[in-house]
Amino acid sequence: MERKEIRLIALDMDGTLLNSEHVVSPANQQAIEAAKEKGVHVMLSTGRSLLTSQEYREALKLDYHITVNGSEIWGPTGEILERQNVPFSDIELLYQLMEKHQTQYWAVTEEKVWRNEFPVDADRHNWLKFGFQFETEDVRDALLKALEEHGGFEISNSHPFNLEVNTLGINKANAIKKVCEKLSITMEEVLACGDSINDLAMIREAGVGVAMGNAQPIIKEEADWVTSSHNEDGVAKAIEKFVLK
Repeated sequence: MERKEIRLIALDMDGTLLNSEHVVSPANQQAIEAAKEKGVHVMLSTGRSLLTSQEYREALKLDYHITVNGSEIWGPTGEILERQNVPFSDIELLYQLMEKHQTQYWAVTEEKVWRNEFPVDADRHNWLKFGFQFETEDVRDALLKALEEHGGFEISNSHPFNLEVNTLGINKANAIKKVCEKLSITMEEVLACGDSINDLAMIREAGVGVAMGNAQPIIKEEADWVTSSHNEDGVAKAIEKFVLK
């Protein structure tokens, strides 16, 4: 069956659009600009918060913007369209698991990314995501077991040795679907590029799911195509192949 023409490109940031120096290469910039000139929408779909991704969006002059793995959806003029918080009772549980397994951690509120620290008035904050960072597979497996037994969580990662926890149902694919509704297009008209488990849903559900050359094995298995790595202009090559032709 012939694929539909791509009308929206959704790009993960770390390990995908950004190289190892956290820079968007000139080739990636040029491909994005060429796609925009063709009338294709381009957006970031990232696990990062708005605070740590906004400068890239502004530099590339992109419209829609998905942050914190889909917890937030931002509109073309920078307005918040949707936000899904993690209940504080769940944050308390995740913090207790962190203490039990002695992991490093980070957690995202609407105002800040907390790294190995926790606010005194934690219950007064609006939480969006909790992340565990660890050094062994044993710790990962124990955390996964505890999280799955509790239920109610969307569990992913942005690196083989971390786990990212959002509220169940919050993922990049579901956020992209909501943007598609705004644009009156379907997921079949989406090109999605990513490298980690938090990209898996959008890779599976997009019309064209592209795995980076540096992607985790399951992402490559599920993708429609594997491009080169984030240090070899992999995003540009995907855009050239499926959008610019």
